Amino acid sequence: MSIKERLNLDTEPVYLIDGTALLYRAFYARADLSRSDGFPTNAINTVMRVLMNLLKDERPSHVAFLMDGKGPTFRNEVYGDYKANRPAMPEPLVEQVEPVRRGVELLGLPLMVTDGVEADDCICALANRYKTDRPVIILASDKDIKQCLDDNVVMVSQHGRKETIHTLESFREAEGMEPDTWPDFQAVIGDSADNIPGIPKIGPVTARKIFAATGPTLEELRDNIGQLPDKLREKVEPELDNVFTYRELTRMKLDSCDTPVEDFAVRDMDPDALAAFFEEYELRGLQRSMPRPQKSAPTAAAKPASPAGDGGMLSLFGDAPAKEKAEEPMAVTEIRDAAALPNLGGEDVGLTFADDAFFIGLNDTDYRYTGPAADLVRAVEHASIIATPSVQDLLRADDAWGHILPSQWFDLSLAAYLLDPESRNYTWTRLKQSMFQDGRSEFADVSRDLHPQSEGLAALAYMRGIEGQVRGAELNPLMRDLELPLIPVLVSMEQAGISVDLDAFRAFLDDVSEQLSGLTRSIIEMAGEEFNIRSSQQLAVVLFDQLGIKAGSKTSTGLRSTANQVLEKIRDQHPIVEAVLEYRMLEKLRSTYLEPLPKLVDKDSRLHTHFNQLSTATGRLSSSQPNLQNIPIRGVHGPRMRACFNAADNNLLAAADYSQIELRVLAHFSKDPALIDAFRHDEDIHARTAALLNDKAVEEVTTEERRGAKTINFGLIYGMGVQKLARELKITQNEAKDFTDKYFEKMATLKAYYDTIVEDAQKHGFVTTLAGRRRLLPELHSRNNQLASQAKRQAVNTVIQGSAADIIKMAMVAAHKDKQLQELGAQLILQVHDELIVEAPAANIEAAGARLKQIMQEVAKLDVPLKVDLGVGKNWAEAH
Repeated sequence: MSIKERLNLDTEPVYLIDGTALLYRAFYARADLSRSDGFPTNAINTVMRVLMNLLKDERPSHVAFLMDGKGPTFRNEVYGDYKANRPAMPEPLVEQVEPVRRGVELLGLPLMVTDGVEADDCICALANRYKTDRPVIILASDKDIKQCLDDNVVMVSQHGRKETIHTLESFREAEGMEPDTWPDFQAVIGDSADNIPGIPKIGPVTARKIFAATGPTLEELRDNIGQLPDKLREKVEPELDNVFTYRELTRMKLDSCDTPVEDFAVRDMDPDALAAFFEEYELRGLQRSMPRPQKSAPTAAAKPASPAGDGGMLSLFGDAPAKEKAEEPMAVTEIRDAAALPNLGGEDVGLTFADDAFFIGLNDTDYRYTGPAADLVRAVEHASIIATPSVQDLLRADDAWGHILPSQWFDLSLAAYLLDPESRNYTWTRLKQSMFQDGRSEFADVSRDLHPQSEGLAALAYMRGIEGQVRGAELNPLMRDLELPLIPVLVSMEQAGISVDLDAFRAFLDDVSEQLSGLTRSIIEMAGEEFNIRSSQQLAVVLFDQLGIKAGSKTSTGLRSTANQVLEKIRDQHPIVEAVLEYRMLEKLRSTYLEPLPKLVDKDSRLHTHFNQLSTATGRLSSSQPNLQNIPIRGVHGPRMRACFNAADNNLLAAADYSQIELRVLAHFSKDPALIDAFRHDEDIHARTAALLNDKAVEEVTTEERRGAKTINFGLIYGMGVQKLARELKITQNEAKDFTDKYFEKMATLKAYYDTIVEDAQKHGFVTTLAGRRRLLPELHSRNNQLASQAKRQAVNTVIQGSAADIIKMAMVAAHKDKQLQELGAQLILQVHDELIVEAPAANIEAAGARLKQIMQEVAKLDVPLKVDLGVGKNWAEAH
């Protein structure tokens, strides 16, 4: 439901967006996204996605996207140290400012850059001007903006996945004051983010006592300071003159902007220019989700393009939904004591958490519970089924939820993911929306009597609408026997974390920084002029214009590409190219790992990642905040990077890595005699394949021949086509095609198996992994040959990679439950692709490693043996 629908507005609002705040939030929300040439795109991607969702969900007629411009503001004149503690904008973010501004305008949204004044001031000034004529919705997170809340002005803030709507009424209730006295309050308590001192040792609680005694303004505080207790007066009185200055810093300047609302009418976007923009920055996901113009019946006279409020934008997104009749809020039974709940034994219940309270849905009643989680756990532990949006979130929040058996949970987001692993969005907000707004027939009966604001009952209804689908798709065993039992394993690993050697990180960073400085000097010297090495366009000018290197290729927008794969091809034309490639590699090492990771450790120098169960279509786990699955393994810096991760004092690490698990899965499914025989006799599979392809004995195979066989063995699993094979082996496409044809001629069983996978997928519409995981592949029937070919590769890739993912998940669940590992004090701490790492006391590590290896090798029965390579050491590099 849109914001304006939730607010029940009958007049079209104007949306004022704090673009600078959104830019920063977007930059730090996802730090690992960049173009192939290293140009950062994380902020561009997230800002554009947020704005596209805004256009789709809100269908606004008037929007202002405001960004801070250049130059000091009046606050710097009032107080010289204002924001003096703020670090400079990170260089990777600086590079994205101009593209973000361009993208905003391509979406048809009016952009306002506020030189010499802060965007927050303009937002409040505009809100103050417009509020008498229309509602104003401010999308921002700065608490200072709350001072302009009014009957017709609301502020929507986003923190993580939580969205909060601040209204005049909610502000009064939460803060116990009027918005116009908010600057007075902020002046007293100060703001460390803006370097505003406030009154020393006066926090929010004391400040409220002060204003309660004197009145809500600084003038009343000054005039009635005698009303304060002596000790408090001694703190306040010396700072009276200063706090009036601080109020000038926190008070919004309402005469700073006077733009008429007509200037902020949303324009029609240019789909072609927008598509080119997404292509330029390689934002494929946004490109795929671009709105397409709706075909409409011809009319007698064509209408000219118009602002979105007149229908121009709506034609791109389809017809706006009919306005729903406002509904009465649903009655919720408030309870503080879990004993007040009815007997839940044997019942199906819905359970959600929102706004610092649990909502329990039972029969036709929603209960809002605000007591301790442990008491609620005892109340629901005998329930038959507990339907909840995310078991993982509950376990992360409170260990007490671990007392609930995996068999009792019905994880709504997990079920939605298993049914549609391509969706990518399994938040409760989205799942709930799908019941009320997406018109899905499976929810027609169960949601008919629900109010959109319901919580616990909505979770119960969602389960009843989707559980039949889960059973019908034969996904229940996968969910019950593997995915649900895996959740406590993941949470346990997250909580344990991995120890980090901060001294090793520091030394490594110093070395890399020194090398980068040297490379910078060397590159500038070879270029003959100063330029931004990170700028792909400036680098292109230096390489192709100044130095005369022959350009390798162009981007789709006509720019000369400096992507790494292009530079690799021309690295022998000039030493500067080699230096730039080395610079990029070291810069990524510095910015992605060496600088940020040490800042994320806890007091025990342990790093805690989040394991994502719902992020890949093949079923593989991913890691984020931070991503520990992309830590460099190979190359000159891989071992040193891994050596920075170690065991705690008196402990050691054991790393167990599946050997060639995808090829073993392929051998199992395909029944290829050559593969099966090689694995059963523990032979070098790549040398064996090379011997077969080159008609010679295994011992006569050259290193180059083995490399070619290895490339094609793995390449076919990962969907490698002829073009990529040619690039990998540095041969022509015709040679690559001949090589592939010969491979399938010699490995005829594999070719037949691949064909069978595709035929079955075309017939059923999906493929299935070892554990019963499904992936829908509708593009198999596409008339677009490229899409159809990609879907065929995905079919093979999903069966093989997805089955390998199933096996390692089985091993994780088995290892977590294993009594012997528990007795040895071994803790599973990390999973990276096909590798599991345990930490245990040094005296037990050999036994723990051997037991882990045994579990991994025996967890699944295939036609070929599973093989695990095991290493032990003080750090990850030694163990790996």
